[in-house]
Amino acid sequence: MADGDHLARNRAAWNDRAADFVAHGEKAWTAAEPYWGIWEVPEVELGLLPPDLEGVDAVELGCGTAYVSAWLARRGARPVGIDLSSGQLVTARRLQREHGLAFPLIEGNAEELPFPDASFDLAVSEYGACLWADPYRWVPEAARVLRPGGRLVFLTNGAILMLCVAADDAESLPGDRLVRDYFGMHRFEWPAAPEVEFHLTHGDWLRLLRANGLDVEDLLELRPPADATTLFPDIVDLAWARRWPCEEAWKARKPA
Repeated sequence: MADGDHLARNRAAWNDRAADFVAHGEKAWTAAEPYWGIWEVPEVELGLLPPDLEGVDAVELGCGTAYVSAWLARRGARPVGIDLSSGQLVTARRLQREHGLAFPLIEGNAEELPFPDASFDLAVSEYGACLWADPYRWVPEAARVLRPGGRLVFLTNGAILMLCVAADDAESLPGDRLVRDYFGMHRFEWPAAPEVEFHLTHGDWLRLLRANGLDVEDLLELRPPADATTLFPDIVDLAWARRWPCEEAWKARKPA
């Protein structure tokens, strides 16, 4: 497959899968407090968001059903959601109406953001563009639209998780052995699956963020509590996630 085909493939795949994520979006929209990742670790434990969101201009990159944008809006921010999938945005707009929240939702991709330079104080992505867009294209765009002092926050699969999932067996849970190379991580494809994922080594993430003028403030490797449950048991089980980080969250800031 050509390197540049991922946008069309991921758009089609997420339109096909949109119905599968309706229940997840409905649950997240009703949450009283933000939580993160497949194990729903509370924001109060992670501190990914700025403590004061009043008046903050924010963009959610790969917003899906836009529940993160809803959390931001309820805390006084002015979010904009952008996503490739028209099907996902249909659910997002319905949930806006049901919850009485209005903010812009745009069909588009994070590799070519339709916003002027320095438009936002915060860019955030949870399993959105940070997973489904090429980081060498979306990170420069995120940096471009951030104002001086603006923050970038994103959460994606942990690097160790990806090393423990065999390239030819995406249906199996990760094991306790490294089964793929760490060096050269970038584009991930699976047999018989249309989607294209993107994952980098920690060193490559650091260099990419710094090359685009962003200072890395933190890397959080999430560990779910012992009694955690998930809506996505086909990704990783709790015993594995308690031993090794299946998710990681990055916090970066554009110097003022």
